[in-house]
Amino acid sequence: MTEVAFHFNAPEKTAYAGRLLRKAYLKGARLVVLAEPRTAAALDQLLWTMASVEFVPHCREDAGAGVRAASPILITSGDLPADFAAEVLVNLSESMPSGFERFQRVIEVVSMDAPDRLRARERWRQYKAAGLEPQRHDLNLAPTAS
Repeated sequence: MTEVAFHFNAPEKTAYAGRLLRKAYLKGARLVVLAEPRTAAALDQLLWTMASVEFVPHCREDAGAGVRAASPILITSGDLPADFAAEVLVNLSESMPSGFERFQRVIEVVSMDAPDRLRARERWRQYKAAGLEPQRHDLNLAPTAS
């Protein structure tokens, strides 16, 4: 059964997603990121411009088959690709992704923006209706590094 986690109160959704992807990549995970086209482009740019020691290999949905096979992270704005094997789905989009069930884990990143929070509440209800029990991670309550 798919595990769903909502990461609430991200001060900057794209920057938080970049850090999340780097951490997951360093742990050896393969991920798909679903985002609206503007957010996908911003995330792609962010990952390309990180410091060289922090680089996160990734590709976009229109990359060739060889690049996709070698990339641990795929960023898409369309349908979830059936030909990209990944354990984790990071959802930055406005709606619940169809086909999420094929992933071991779904991470929903939610900003502090009121409309984004309202859409997240709807997705939460949809996951519950699908028989899942989403986990809540409030980033405002996360311990800070000293």
